This record gives sequence, C-alpha cells and structure tokens, in this order.
Amino acid sequence: MRKRNKHWKGIILFILPVLIIYGAFFLYPLGFVGIVSLVKWNGVTPMRFVGLQNYISNFANPVFQTAFRNNFIWAFSLGFIQVAFAALVALILARRPPAWKMLRTIFFLPNVISKVAIAMMWLALYNADYGLINTLLGKLGLAGLEQNWLGQTTTALPAVIFQEAVYIGYFMIIVLAGAMSIPESFYEAAEMDGASVFQQERFITIPMVRGILVTSMTLAVAFGLRHFESTFLMTRGGPANSTQTMGLLLYENLGSLDYGHANAIGAVLIIVGAVIIVIIRRVFGDREAGAEARQ
Repeated sequence: MRKRNKHWKGIILFILPVLIIYGAFFLYPLGFVGIVSLVKWNGVTPMRFVGLQNYISNFANPVFQTAFRNNFIWAFSLGFIQVAFAALVALILARRPPAWKMLRTIFFLPNVISKVAIAMMWLALYNADYGLINTLLGKLGLAGLEQNWLGQTTTALPAVIFQEAVYIGYFMIIVLAGAMSIPESFYEAAEMDGASVFQQERFITIPMVRGILVTSMTLAVAFGLRHFESTFLMTRGGPANSTQTMGLLLYENLGSLDYGHANAIGAVLIIVGAVIIVIIRRVFGDREAGAEARQ
C-alpha cells in the first residue's frame, strides 16, 4: 500500500480555497442551471416544476432546431476548417520563410482587436449598397456575383462564419510554438535520408504536434458551440432565423424573462459540448496513445 503523505493536512489546506472557488463559481451555477431548466420561472413569481417540458418544447420549436443545427455548423467550421488553415500556416512559418516574423504578427494581430470592432468592420464590408466586397466585384466585371450577403438566407450564415474562421492567428501561434520546439536534428537526419519537405512534415512535424492539434481542435469546437457575439451584432439571428444560434436564443429567452427555456438551452449546450469534446479526445487521443505505445 502507498504510504500516506504525512503532510496531508497542509495539502488539503492549500487545495481548499481552490475547491471553494470552483464549487462557488462553477459547480453551484451548473447545478442551478439544471434545476431552473426543469421549472417555469420568470424570476419574480415562485418556480413551478414542469419536468422535461422545457426541453421538449425547445426541441419541438423550429427556431431552436435551426439554432441547434447552426451550432454544429459553427463547431465544425472552427474545429476543422479554421484549425486546419491555422496548422497549415503554422507549418509554413515554422520553416522560417522570408519575413516570417512579420507574417506571424500580422496573422495574430486580429486576435488583440475587439470582436465588436471586427464585426462592425465586416458589417460594412458586406453592405449590399456600398460595401467593399460588392464594389470590388463590380469593378472586376463580376457584378453578377454581387449579393446582399447578410440579407439572404443562403449567404448570411456562411458570411458570418467566414468573418470569424478567417482569423487563424490564435491557433496558428499555438501550433507554431509546438512545431518550432521540435529539434532541428530530426529534420537534418530525415534530409540526409532523402526525405522531402512534405515527407518531413507528414512523418515528423504532424505526429509531434498531434496533441497540440487535438487541443486546438477541442478549443475551436468549444468556441463554435458557444458562439454569440458576431451573430448578435451582424444579423441578430436573421434573416428568417437562418443564422440563429443557441447562445442567441438563450439571450432572447432571458430578455423575455423565460428562465426555464433559457436554462434548458444552456443545459443542452453544456451536455452537447461535453459529449463532443469527449468524442474528440477519445478518437484522436486513442490514436495518439497508440502511436506512443508503438514507439
């Protein structure tokens, strides 16, 4: 049997403040969300228990169904497309091409700018009458491609997702840090064996940064599931609820003092997020563990 640490009282004493803060600011609110999701409550009158009725009515609501689907689209777009582009740029910059430090700064710069400012900028760019995108299309003789980007159900959601997915700096920096920590001797040995740059990236860099890629993907999926700001500022869920998300729908229910349905949406977000993250970690984590076991 493992000998009991004689300093266990001191260990508990140091851990206790963290446990109290964690319980007060995470576990208690989490439990409160679960409880309120099972009642009908406007914040003033007494709570009335309704069981799973809030969940049932949410999933029967076509607007919620659209929001639920859009959250998955957001999660997929950020988790697989944004991270993939970020990783590609990071691998290129890790080769230290000319002006790579300046390019690194340029790619990361949007991440230090307020999302509100960025959303307002893209709102102007997408403007159907005087926006830069339509203006450039007209000057290039592609007037037929001009769109009311945020005013049509077919283009609004891709337009809002694009303006966020295009900013790859956050995940690029994470992957770049991992790629640049790989010893140069690995690449020198591979080059001596006749490995091409593509083979070096495939068999050295990517396996070495696999854990970082999984972490980046997990974070991006979490960001996509909880997305709110850009959609709220640019479309408010329109047109015809085509860009609606669960976060925005939750906000609208809170505004109408329907705390039961709002917390039911919050609970669904928490459950879906936890399930997706566990799946990502299981699928890619098992591969990583298998690779380590074979070494």
